[in-house]
Amino acid sequence: MANILIVNGPNLNLLGSREPGLYGSQTLSDIEEKLAVIAHARGHDIAFFQSNAEHEIVDRIHLAYQQLVAFIVLNPAAFTHTSIAIRDALLATRIPFIEVHLSNPHAREPFRRTSYFSDIARGVILGLGGLGYELALMAAMQMINESKPA
Repeated sequence: MANILIVNGPNLNLLGSREPGLYGSQTLSDIEEKLAVIAHARGHDIAFFQSNAEHEIVDRIHLAYQQLVAFIVLNPAAFTHTSIAIRDALLATRIPFIEVHLSNPHAREPFRRTSYFSDIARGVILGLGGLGYELALMAAMQMINESKPA
C-alpha cells in the first residue's frame, strides 16, 4: 500500500461552475470521490489538496516528503506557467509526479504552452477533463507497483 497525493492549484475549487464549456461540469469533489474509490479498491491511501496560494502548495509538497508519499498527481493550473517555487519543491523532494490538465493548454493562448513541470514529470496528461486524473492515478499506481522489489 502506498500513499498518493493529488495536488490542485488555483481556481480548481471552482470546477463545475468555472467555464464549464472549457473545464466540464464535474466538480473537484466529484473527481476526488472517483479517485478515492479507485485508489482504495487497489489498496492505496490517497489524500487531496487544493490551494490558490503558491506557498501552501510548496508547503504541502514538503509535508508529502515527510509523510513518505510515493507519488503525486499534480494539476498546477495557472502555476504551470509561473511557478519556479513549486518546481523546486518537486525537485528537492524527488517525489515522482504526473502533470494533469483538464483542458489542452496547447490549444489555448500562447502563454499557456509553457510548463515549468512537463520536463521533470513522469508523464503529462492534457485535455481529457476529469478522466485525465483517473488515467494519471492508474499510471501512478502501476509505476508504484513496478518499483517495488519482487
